[in-house]
Amino acid sequence: MTQSATTQFATSDGLSIAYQVVGDGPVDLVFVPGFVSHVELNWEYLFSSAFLERLLPFCRLVILDKRGSGLSDRTLGSGTLEGRMDDIRAVMDAAGLERAALLGVSNGGPIASIFAATHPERVSSLVLCIAGCPGLRPVPQDFEATLALIQEYWTTGLVLNNIVHHAPDPYEAINQLARFERYACTAAVAVEILQRASESDLRPFLPLVKAPTLVISNRDDPVVPLEEANYLVDHIPDCRHAVIDGDFHCSWRPADYDETLRLIEEFLTGQPSVAPPPVERFLSTLMFNDIVRSTDRAADLGDARWREVLDRFDEICRHEVARHRGVIVKHTGDGMLARFDSPGRAVSCALTTNEQVGALGVRTRSGIHTGEVELRGADLSGLAVHIASRVMDAAADGAVLVSRTVKDLTIGAGLSFDDRGERALKGIPGEWSLFAAT
Repeated sequence: MTQSATTQFATSDGLSIAYQVVGDGPVDLVFVPGFVSHVELNWEYLFSSAFLERLLPFCRLVILDKRGSGLSDRTLGSGTLEGRMDDIRAVMDAAGLERAALLGVSNGGPIASIFAATHPERVSSLVLCIAGCPGLRPVPQDFEATLALIQEYWTTGLVLNNIVHHAPDPYEAINQLARFERYACTAAVAVEILQRASESDLRPFLPLVKAPTLVISNRDDPVVPLEEANYLVDHIPDCRHAVIDGDFHCSWRPADYDETLRLIEEFLTGQPSVAPPPVERFLSTLMFNDIVRSTDRAADLGDARWREVLDRFDEICRHEVARHRGVIVKHTGDGMLARFDSPGRAVSCALTTNEQVGALGVRTRSGIHTGEVELRGADLSGLAVHIASRVMDAAADGAVLVSRTVKDLTIGAGLSFDDRGERALKGIPGEWSLFAAT
């Protein structure tokens, strides 16, 4: 599930700081991200979205891009931890939060800690997850070589690949991380972030943290040694430590976050974490469609005529989906998602719908995939839903594009397909063989 929160901007030291407010849980929680981030792309990447989405049932979540990264201004200003922690203050003020819990992850942990030490009246509790302690250890001898490598290889995905582990498809992970690096910040800022961290010393601030604190570490974290977490625990007055049996810093696998999120929920709410109810899963063929260049067509036709077109489009979709024994799951403004118990009927429905909609003076495109889905009320979720949506995104105007799964399952159904080759689907690991129904 991709969140669609509105990105807003606060002002800190004259800099614009991007943030989002998501969810309506009982706990106000400010999420201070690690090395780099992007408040909008966070929801598209499994290593970040799997973590954030599972905070929403019990939190009203405020997420920010620290200065220098994401949609915030691309400068660190003074670059000090003290200066950068003012981004938290600015975002809390803009979001109307007098007091909140803070969750600092990795490089965001020291910034959250300094804010808690400097503004104790505004921090109800503090969670430090996979966070280190700048100043505890000397700068490594190969540090300058590391900075040079970042300067050379940033935007290739190779830098973040050393931080985000357990990719299901290493090749596709590199491609996705390359895009994240490009959008997160420049190579120069990435280097400056690490340089400033190496010059900082968090230790004097730790005894000043008054908020109850939870430190969560991965036992075999390849990025942050356990000794740094131990130092945090020993020097923050009201602090407890939880060590997870993990060999990663961040992870592509959602299950790797299970224990960490359970601990966070129990710490912030004071209640035992309740496992979600079992979700009904079943195999289904999914069809997404939408009207091509709908904004342009709406402008050409005018509001009244465009509303007539949309109403007629919806009528055609309802009729054809019902005729092919499908179910409309939801409308998407200028399109829909429908599910079928037969991939052949889904393809036939898409072809017929596209043909009939052409009489309205508009063109549609469709994407179809068969896979296991989860039923959540009247809606569907699961990777298969995302795949079907991405298949539609790859479809040409007027085309019905299907995955190889659909093509293989319809052998003998009298349908014809043209091979469209292998494509990378945004946010989906691996290359996917796609075919156009004819």
